[in-house]
Amino acid sequence: MAGSLLLCTAAVLLLLAPGGAIPPPEEAARMARFVLHNCDWGALATLSAQEGLRGRPFANIFSLSDGPPGPRSGSGVPYLYLTDMEISVQDLEINSNASLTVSLAQTPYCKKHRYDPQNPLCAHIIFCGSIVKVNDSEAGIAKKALFSRHPEMESWPKDHNWFFAKFNITNIWVLDYFGGLKIVTPEEYYNVKP
Repeated sequence: MAGSLLLCTAAVLLLLAPGGAIPPPEEAARMARFVLHNCDWGALATLSAQEGLRGRPFANIFSLSDGPPGPRSGSGVPYLYLTDMEISVQDLEINSNASLTVSLAQTPYCKKHRYDPQNPLCAHIIFCGSIVKVNDSEAGIAKKALFSRHPEMESWPKDHNWFFAKFNITNIWVLDYFGGLKIVTPEEYYNVKP
């Protein structure tokens, strides 16, 4: 409980702190980085491999992190902590393609401005790509990113064979203002200063 309160307080301070202000709508790549870094979870959509749902879209919530909390500390890489026991991970074993949606609706920002989660001003980002296990050299980065935001993960049952993964981004859509989606390339996304 105290950890959740601390993370929520950190998120509020981040959104109000100098350098933590929301980017303007004309800076779509920065907006994408900002939204991902300020979100602790997202909706991951897979193509189901489950009996009765095979081939149909299936969305599930996952905790994620692109780095420890704080302005300008995110890598832009969405890291996840997964187990093969999870239904969506079973889908990913058949087809690793997925989409990931993150929204400022989970932060204090939209409530403060009284934006409905569907209002474009309550920015959300849609990433398309695939989920890949991280290699040994990247596992430490993923662990620090995830456990700094989700400390309870460290105590999750070891017999579930948890592993670190990342969302390998191939396409990015930003909805942060009226007038439709903005397309950001992965190159623009990773090259911008958050």
